Amino acid sequence: MRDAVIALALVWVAASGTAVVLTRDPLHQAFVAGFFGLCLASLYLAMQAADVALSQLVVGAVALPFVILLSLAKVRKPE
Repeated sequence: MRDAVIALALVWVAASGTAVVLTRDPLHQAFVAGFFGLCLASLYLAMQAADVALSQLVVGAVALPFVILLSLAKVRKPE
């Protein structure tokens, strides 16, 4: 059962990583990258690395998309 959960998480990581690469719009890419971070956190959790999963959740799923969105707002701001 554990191997099936890890295999499913690996498929999610591969699919979401491919989606990040194929997404062209930076705004959409930030959201897809956040989903990729969630998928990685689920993979780490399935592999019983809860501390790494928590770090990935905070950095990859929350902080990174937030920083990307803030930088996009700064760049796209009309002057």
